[in-house]
Amino acid sequence: MAFAWWIGFGMGQKKLAISFANWKPAVVVNKLPTMAGKPTEADFAMFWTVWDKVSKLYVDKTELDSKKMIDGAISGMVSAIGDPYTAYLPVETNKEAKEDLGGAFEGVGIQLGYKDKRLAVISPLDGTPAAAAGVKPGDLILKITDEAKKIEMATDTISVPEAVKLIRGPRGTKIKLTMFREGTEKPFELELVRDTILVKSVTLNWIDSETKKTAWVKLNRFGDRTQEEWQEAINEITKVPKDQYGGMVLDMRNNPGGYLEMAVYVAGEFLKPGKIVVVQQYGDGSQIENKVERNGRLLTGPVSVVVNGGSASAAEILAGALQDYKRAKIVGVKSFGKGSVQQPEDFTDGSGVHVTVAKWLRPSGEWLDKKGITPDTEVVWDDAKETDNFKDDPQVLKAVELLK
Repeated sequence: MAFAWWIGFGMGQKKLAISFANWKPAVVVNKLPTMAGKPTEADFAMFWTVWDKVSKLYVDKTELDSKKMIDGAISGMVSAIGDPYTAYLPVETNKEAKEDLGGAFEGVGIQLGYKDKRLAVISPLDGTPAAAAGVKPGDLILKITDEAKKIEMATDTISVPEAVKLIRGPRGTKIKLTMFREGTEKPFELELVRDTILVKSVTLNWIDSETKKTAWVKLNRFGDRTQEEWQEAINEITKVPKDQYGGMVLDMRNNPGGYLEMAVYVAGEFLKPGKIVVVQQYGDGSQIENKVERNGRLLTGPVSVVVNGGSASAAEILAGALQDYKRAKIVGVKSFGKGSVQQPEDFTDGSGVHVTVAKWLRPSGEWLDKKGITPDTEVVWDDAKETDNFKDDPQVLKAVELLK
């Protein structure tokens, strides 16, 4: 999952204590904050009426699980907002979301998001079952089938966390996805075998010429280990004498995002302190400017950034800032276009909720939701042929050329 769900700043929360000991149908009116400038109220009478009827009448009482019923009710309430990135995460789903940014989990290696309100692949992760099967950024996932669990579910009404939970599973087990790809006439099916997914945030390769060494840095995500792994790469880069250093190709293809603060941190390697990296704009019109707060070690020297349709959220924040300040040339194809900020809230039982709290704006003031980052130099390439050999990679070749 993707995703850049866990970024934002703290907000207050209200807790509603519910006793199940001797519930009775009753009118419970909860006064809520104003919505769209108008006072509103919610009447819970029908909720408790249905709860009572189902509890009394349902044929198999052993199937009634109050925890699952409450989780389902909360999930339905949140999903009724209509924003696929605002979602309630039951305990296990919330745990899996945290494991994702930690860099290790069992699944098929697909980062998920939404395009035109349809569940879509933001990116397949390198070296995973999804990448090996040819899954591409932008592929729509229409149905998820797990025959061993007797699950077959269309995706038009589920949230990203729910989809992630369905697709993940123990290593060696199978999952079938019904997919649709732009340019094809009809859906197709892929059966994938789950594996242990180990995702390194940062990898460094060198592109050598007769006189220069160019750093090819793949920034795969903005997770728990990004800062540590980024600094390890920068330590190696700064060992190269300045007269032998040819610049950096920052490769953020198929980077689905992650922590906002990590995008700001990496931007600080290239931009001077005080520069605005991204602005968070809230529903009441207030804004928070996220600025560089450190002295980077690559404030000079050429930089090219490579993006594609799988570059999203925090990756777009970083690419957009470097483009706006003319600190780097952007190469590739238009990015995914996710321009909202999600704030995570964890609860004492281990569950959580991710709430879209703000839009993020580039330093130029542009909101890129559904627009994406437009490259300075467009180079179209079939992502299914991705390789670690830069000579076979026209996007990286162009990025190296622009460094000169």
